[in-house]
Amino acid sequence: MNAVHTPQRYYLAPPSYWPITGSIALFTLVAGFALLINGVAAGAYVMVAGALILAAMLVGWFGTVIAENQKGLFNKRVDLSFRWGMSWFIFSEVMFFAAFFGALFYIRNLALPMLGEGQTVRLLWPHFVPAWPTAGPGLAQRFTPMQAWGIPAVNTLVLLSSGATVTWAHWGLKRNNRRQLIVGLALTVLLGLSFLGLQAHEYWNAYHHLGLTLGAGVYGATFFLLTGFHGAHVTVGTIMLLVILARAVKGHFDPEHHFGFEAVTWYWHFVDVVWLLLFIFVYWL
Repeated sequence: MNAVHTPQRYYLAPPSYWPITGSIALFTLVAGFALLINGVAAGAYVMVAGALILAAMLVGWFGTVIAENQKGLFNKRVDLSFRWGMSWFIFSEVMFFAAFFGALFYIRNLALPMLGEGQTVRLLWPHFVPAWPTAGPGLAQRFTPMQAWGIPAVNTLVLLSSGATVTWAHWGLKRNNRRQLIVGLALTVLLGLSFLGLQAHEYWNAYHHLGLTLGAGVYGATFFLLTGFHGAHVTVGTIMLLVILARAVKGHFDPEHHFGFEAVTWYWHFVDVVWLLLFIFVYWL
């Protein structure tokens, strides 16, 4: 009997070239970036090549997994493995952002007070004020800090609404209501794209009107690192939602078996929670 079709057996995928393809893509991408920051013009082209290889790998690998699932090769044990894998992935993302929030806490609550008490700092930069936001001692504070009650507040409403629409879509899937599932996912994608559009406008305004750039000292660096990485995660999440929407339109998923959908909703809710923390600690306080 073929083991892959036996429910009590664990499905083992055949040998695949996708992992080595991903390794080549990441190496090419990093090599291109290294060349670019060292002034080699070809670095940009190498980066583009790496990004294209990475995109092809992701489409091919995930497409293979989706095809295996549609053939009914996965059982409950495989499903449990996927759930543990996604849980650990999100945990790694939590630790990733925890490092940046930890750096923000250290700068605001520990480093600045210590700089304010230091004799050397007061002698070298007597006009330095150890209050947040700051560019840091020795740097001209020629920027306007980002305010919370504008685009950031609107984006908070947008992301919270997207969390509600994706949950509504999930309810539709559990009730086998395909229309509710598809409409809910489409609304979530639109809200995700709206968030990215508003953030792009916010960045443009920061650079051209507020003087707030990556070069604006420690405030500019922490602001763009935290919000920029979050924006990258929203971009990835929106792409994932688009894939799930396309699968839903094709008739994939059923009320009992839809972990692919659940995994994306876990990720999207994680993105929502991170943004709430960003809004509070980066924009508001």
